[in-house]
Amino acid sequence: MSESPLQGQDGSGAPVRPGQLTVRNLVKTFASRQETVQVIKDVSFTIEPGQFFTLLGPSGCGKSTTLRCIAGLERGDRAHIAVSGRVLADTDTGAFVPASDRDFGMVFQSYAIWPHMTVAQNVAFPLHANRRRHQLSRKEVGERVEEALALVRLDQFGGRIATKLSGGQQQRLALARALVTRPDLLLLDEPLSNLDAGLRDHMRGELRAMQLRTGVTTLYVTHDQSEAFSMSDVIAVMDAGVLAQQGAPRDIYWRPSTAFVATFVGQTNLLSVVRPPLQAGSGILSVETTIGPLLVNVASERPIGPGDSVVIRPEDLQVTREPPLDGRANVFRGRVRRPTFLGENIELEIEIGSELLMTRQHPRFAFGAGDEVYVELPVDRCVAVSGAAAGVGSHIRGTIGDPAAPHTNAAQ
Repeated sequence: MSESPLQGQDGSGAPVRPGQLTVRNLVKTFASRQETVQVIKDVSFTIEPGQFFTLLGPSGCGKSTTLRCIAGLERGDRAHIAVSGRVLADTDTGAFVPASDRDFGMVFQSYAIWPHMTVAQNVAFPLHANRRRHQLSRKEVGERVEEALALVRLDQFGGRIATKLSGGQQQRLALARALVTRPDLLLLDEPLSNLDAGLRDHMRGELRAMQLRTGVTTLYVTHDQSEAFSMSDVIAVMDAGVLAQQGAPRDIYWRPSTAFVATFVGQTNLLSVVRPPLQAGSGILSVETTIGPLLVNVASERPIGPGDSVVIRPEDLQVTREPPLDGRANVFRGRVRRPTFLGENIELEIEIGSELLMTRQHPRFAFGAGDEVYVELPVDRCVAVSGAAAGVGSHIRGTIGDPAAPHTNAAQ
């Protein structure tokens, strides 16, 4: 397939390459007698050719509905969707290509395998079902099936009844069936959720390796952050129908832009901002938090103020028995409340004023309950983000007794 750009064929005027997906201003509303709910609120993104792009978010955030609109299984109230420069849906012009004519491969949460067919017959089904688009001879169909089965390492199982396969093999069969038409886009809607934990971990590697071998542009939907981080080139975190943040996995983890993103993609410490911040350098703010003044980086696009948060990951806190050298910023005295030895590390809950911070340290450091320690929150690891994380249970945050006045920074 030629890699020359298709100039402006998606209606935007920008160059488009084969395999590129463009979604602009997608809105979707569901109505019942009781209420009308807008489940997707003006979502826009682009997936570059060959990318593994993941929509990550909690149940009900709109990620599967977004995928279904792209697949043509749902119509957006407003939308412009194009793949390889071919417009598939545009509410301004009335264009809408049916799902059967979109040339996509799709794997559902339930694999929808035909129980009365062999493995090879299941894979060949899309080619037979749409002969108008796939005008292939019997020999060509057989070659396509063999190629797809080889891609997912099921080439020795073509004659087996599909229901006699294991769970992991059935998942690979569903992938082969999605790939046999050589689609422009592969859509995966939580395809690993029905597997047990050990097999799920194994299939993550298998799935990513298959995608790299084929180079097919892939849109993956999941609520599992481990799946997203281990496989994706780009992650888009969805929250209540909007894209909260989009970027490479490392950026999403280390530089979250909101408290929701910070708490959804991993454990973290959240400290509330209690006063408007002061500029303290290029890209650095001085903020007053519930444990005292902190120098922090800024990730939010809007101004930070009371009600927003400072985020720092547990592995980034530095804990010592002796005070650090003079002049170090963000150093506080604290007390170990509960150490938990986990073999590969030791988890510590450290009480600083009215807050509990959680940290992970090397297991050879012997800290006991009640030990007084010094805790440094490195400036380059403290990130000011918009919002608080009310209602999200994956974050680490605790309050001891009645709220106390902010404690004095031990470094001062």
